[in-house]
Amino acid sequence: MANTDNSILTVESVTVGYGEADILFGVSMKVEKGQIVSIIGPNGAGKSTLLKTIFGCLRPKSGRIFLKNEDITGLKPDEIVRKGISYVPQVENIFPTLTVIENLEMGAFIRNDDYQPRIEEILELFPVLRKKKNQKAGLLSGGERQMVAMGRALMLDPQIILLDEPSAGLAPKFVSMIFEKIREINSTGVAVILVEQNAKEALQMADHGYVLANGQNVLDDRADKLLANEKVRELYLGG
Repeated sequence: MANTDNSILTVESVTVGYGEADILFGVSMKVEKGQIVSIIGPNGAGKSTLLKTIFGCLRPKSGRIFLKNEDITGLKPDEIVRKGISYVPQVENIFPTLTVIENLEMGAFIRNDDYQPRIEEILELFPVLRKKKNQKAGLLSGGERQMVAMGRALMLDPQIILLDEPSAGLAPKFVSMIFEKIREINSTGVAVILVEQNAKEALQMADHGYVLANGQNVLDDRADKLLANEKVRELYLGG
């Protein structure tokens, strides 16, 4: 059943795993146009697996995924990209031996128009990269590499960007910078699905939140309500 409301992405009762071992059990979620949706929960809850499934890296054993009214269940990642969904994995998300500019150009691999104006927009969004645009990405700091990965994902003007732990392992100054950049990306109309261990920050910037545990939906609500929920605060927000 495709969505009939304002949802841009709908995940319906998805079960998925690796081989015989299931990781997600009947997980559902939806994202409305222009929203930031944060997914929180303990390690091993299946948060990253959910993103990989949406992006076509894993095929659901059951359940459906819709982009607006189109069933995209089981499409391959290159097909998903063409539909308007970009994905920034937590690790191995840049080409370290290529320069910053070359990484951005790789992000435009299916464009057959002049993408130079888009590169200029990305460098406006991430000014720190402009100064280092000819450096090899592997020589950048962790925060700068994360900006390259996000910039590359934005080269195709996606409707939705999937971000897996964008602040993981970053110095504090880069954590706040990355969160600010996520807000800026969202302000341009791009919907964001954010998996983030920094659950409080993730919910503070989100419109809606989902709590996953043991591969299942535990709770979903408006982000501000989740922040105020005593059980959520105790279990996932450090009290």
